[in-house]
Amino acid sequence: MTKRHGYALLAAVLAVVVTLCAAIYLGVAADDGNGARADVAGGRTSHNAAAPASTGTWVGAWSASPAGAEPGTEPSGLAGRSVRNVVHTAAGGTAARITLSNLYGRQPLVVTHATIAVAATANNAAAAVDTMRRLTFGGATTVVVPSGGQVKSDAVRVRVPHGVDVLVTTYSPTPSGPVTYHPRARQISYVADGDRTEDVSAVPYTEQSPYWRYLTAVDVLSNEATGTVAVLGDSLTDGVTSTVGANRRWTDVLSERLRASAGSGTTPRYSVVNQGISGNRVLATGFGRRADSPSGLSRFGRDVLDRTNVRAVVIDLGVNDILRNPNQVDPRTVTDGLRTLVRQAHAHGLRVVGATLMPFQGYRGYTDAREAVRQTVNAEIRAGRVYDAVVDFDRALRDPYNPRRLRTDYDSGDHLHPSDKGFRRMADVFDLKDLKGSAPADL
Repeated sequence: MTKRHGYALLAAVLAVVVTLCAAIYLGVAADDGNGARADVAGGRTSHNAAAPASTGTWVGAWSASPAGAEPGTEPSGLAGRSVRNVVHTAAGGTAARITLSNLYGRQPLVVTHATIAVAATANNAAAAVDTMRRLTFGGATTVVVPSGGQVKSDAVRVRVPHGVDVLVTTYSPTPSGPVTYHPRARQISYVADGDRTEDVSAVPYTEQSPYWRYLTAVDVLSNEATGTVAVLGDSLTDGVTSTVGANRRWTDVLSERLRASAGSGTTPRYSVVNQGISGNRVLATGFGRRADSPSGLSRFGRDVLDRTNVRAVVIDLGVNDILRNPNQVDPRTVTDGLRTLVRQAHAHGLRVVGATLMPFQGYRGYTDAREAVRQTVNAEIRAGRVYDAVVDFDRALRDPYNPRRLRTDYDSGDHLHPSDKGFRRMADVFDLKDLKGSAPADL
């Protein structure tokens, strides 16, 4: 297709979609936490199993924050290619919907075809039998995601079990770079030439990718979860040293613990979504036109408050503010920034659990002065002057003989990021009942 024809098609598509723009954001009438009923609707095609009224609660089954613009994808993006993202569910349900982001795109992203399916097996681009569903947006199969924006699909009826891989595939025929992506997926996804969106076979998906592209959320209509926990963090939450394709980030383990304990005592029935971005800081933002790794403060509304049916927030940020500051950072600057995040959560009635900052002696950039800042920040957190409740990752993972370092078996080897065993330890020391309840009355 020539560039002229590509732009002509884009203009035609834009004209059609403008008439539907009001419906795009409506999607489907659903319960996002205020009631039990959800009406599932969508286009009735042979590939879209739209459902009549159903019951349940919409929760986040998976999410990843848009982290930057993928290098090498400007200006053409991935035009003429099918992107099949592989994601792992934290909750099961009877219907699903997705969110696509064009946060870093410099022109509209035209998606003419999108599907969702359950993977036949883990870490596989093939779809399970009879699970492939065509997605619609305001009833249309084509959607235009504006530069800097995002859209949510209509709900589609598909049974999504808990703890499985799900395939979300998109096709865009026209240039739309740069591509909005999440680079540290720790999960292999796939790409095929041409529109192979509804292919159930893995055969055309010959290219592997370590990224998640465009996709930022998968929600499910669930009878097993009543809300979502959003975890805001950096590479420690992103799980950058966890085993690829094994779902061993500490948030994955926390999700399994919540599911195993749900309904017993004071344990809430919540799913968990991971909003970690490697290198993320509380205060400072990265570089670029729309800065890569936007600060925790700047992205809190989009990545936490706007996630589906969030009932509690977990924050594990601050290490990069200390490590990446060329000068001596004032610990009060870090704790004041964390308190600002807590106030934003409280304004929405959300309870906040915060983590102490783990040791990093031996990692590049370590100094005794930075260690002193970490200790001061942790003292404020432990004293209860920052969060509603505290999970003490520092105490759980530090070397008892040298508390400035990670314990050897919890260390991935770089002296900052945990091993799989360390990530499990982080989840195991989390007191699940701390997620229960709302924000304090004296905001």
